[in-house]
Amino acid sequence: MPKKDKEKSKLKVRARLESRAGLKTYEGLKARAGVRKKLLIEVYFTYILKCADETLYVGATNNLEKRLVQHNTSKQGAHYTKIRRPVSLVYHETFKTLSESRKREAEVKRLSRFEKLKLFNSSK
Repeated sequence: MPKKDKEKSKLKVRARLESRAGLKTYEGLKARAGVRKKLLIEVYFTYILKCADETLYVGATNNLEKRLVQHNTSKQGAHYTKIRRPVSLVYHETFKTLSESRKREAEVKRLSRFEKLKLFNSSK
């Protein structure tokens, strides 16, 4: 197998693994060499869920779709949401780093219920 084909194959395998891990992949071009370079950008979310009993749950994750499925179906969801299923996503924000997302999660958790409702109603 030629060297270029091996490199392409490695990139395809890496892309599949990265997508399974919740990473967003983008292709960038390396100008002088004309070679494709893989740039990884991971996105983090702070989110609010509305539970079946009308209570609100605040969390942070790097894969929002997967986490929502976990909250609704699996044993890996938070205990709080396990006993209040089904839950629905009512609000989310995106961040570049986990620390920014966690800081915002802590801020939102300190808000009153009224302020949380106001937060996601204003985003509609």
